[in-house]
Amino acid sequence: MQFADIQEARDFLEQHPEVRLIELFLIDANGVPRGKLLHREELLAIYENGRPLPSSILALTINGEDVEDTGLVWEVADADCWTYPLPGSLCLQPWRAQPTGQLQVSMHPTQGLPASPADPRHALVRVIDRLKADGLHPVMAVELEFYLLDQQRDANGRPQPARQMNGVRPQAPQVYGVAELEQVQPFLDDLYAACETQGLPVRTAISEYAPGQLELTLEHRFDALQAIDEGVRYKRLVKGVANKHGLQACFMAKPFGDQAGSGMHLHVSLADEQGNNLYASELSDLEGGPGTLLRHSIGGMMSCLLDSLALFCPNANSFRRFQANSYAPLAKSWGVNNRTVSFRVPGGPAKSRHIEHRICGADANPYLAAAAILAGIHEGIKQQLDPGAPISGNGYAQATEFLPTDWLTALCALEQSEWAKAQFGEEFLKVFLAIKHREYREFMGEVGEQDWRWYLTQA
Repeated sequence: MQFADIQEARDFLEQHPEVRLIELFLIDANGVPRGKLLHREELLAIYENGRPLPSSILALTINGEDVEDTGLVWEVADADCWTYPLPGSLCLQPWRAQPTGQLQVSMHPTQGLPASPADPRHALVRVIDRLKADGLHPVMAVELEFYLLDQQRDANGRPQPARQMNGVRPQAPQVYGVAELEQVQPFLDDLYAACETQGLPVRTAISEYAPGQLELTLEHRFDALQAIDEGVRYKRLVKGVANKHGLQACFMAKPFGDQAGSGMHLHVSLADEQGNNLYASELSDLEGGPGTLLRHSIGGMMSCLLDSLALFCPNANSFRRFQANSYAPLAKSWGVNNRTVSFRVPGGPAKSRHIEHRICGADANPYLAAAAILAGIHEGIKQQLDPGAPISGNGYAQATEFLPTDWLTALCALEQSEWAKAQFGEEFLKVFLAIKHREYREFMGEVGEQDWRWYLTQA
């Protein structure tokens, strides 16, 4: 675990005398940034001595409620656990009305006890280190879909797509529409400018397959941890810039039942120490040739798919995204240049060859999703697992082994998985599963509008 040098803070303070406040945040099990707003004078001390945060900060539901079964609340007296700054994370938040800095921290492996085993970033670091020990350097990129919504609900209390510059609320999908991008240009201009300020490598913007739905891509990084750190910070940035424009950026997996869901596609390849793509020469073998590194990688991800589904789809709403012909995958399937499968090998030149993992909802914690993907790849390579024949044509019509479409099945599979225990550790799983089982009970115990509409008079 590498933490930032104090010179980074000194340089920032010298270059930005206007900054009075610093947002310090850590990413919890749900991918939610949690932390404190600090004064400028407190920054150097964080780099010198760390910053204590309560152990319960990693024991919270998505609604910010303590989960006692994690063992990180009263059992340990909600102890202070020391966090330290991550290199390159100190930057400006240009969407704030008052000049404000931003600093991401992570638990120290020893000084952060008892909470440090529950830090989701640690889980990814451990998996990456195991791959590098075998001479395999994971290269990754994050691709996130989201909706731009009004902050005000409609007359029925439902969320609604934001009005465009022309005052019209979009009704049709208009996928790939350039006019739709032009209509949100003020938001996109500020978003790109904020990304440049924070050093985030955001590139192509696309109008996605629903009214008000957008997708922006981030560049591949040779350092997979850097790629995921940037994905996490990008999500924070999108929400901040949207709020500045009086909008809400929504990363729910399925905010509208009759519209496309939002996914987080993670792109991955393996390189040697010099950065050469180890998948680059393998396309000729993809359709049934001898086992190759790329095929074994896909085979491993397929073999661990059920065990890790609760990390890819961590919420009740996550599973509403799985619908046929919706560009969300439904089965253990792979193919070349095929968007109807779970694991897609895009076309393009050999040097860019990689796997696109298409299962995660946009609500997934990027650290945990990436850790599960890379752990599956490593398993497939070690065990030389073959994924079988690739799907050609409509993967929805040819699917034979479907993913479960309910939250509890996925949670139970993770809980019973010996593979997950070996990859993530029992301490991490105890905390994560305690949080998720608590959320499951609360979600299923809540009676709402749908129950009344279906059963109030007919039952």
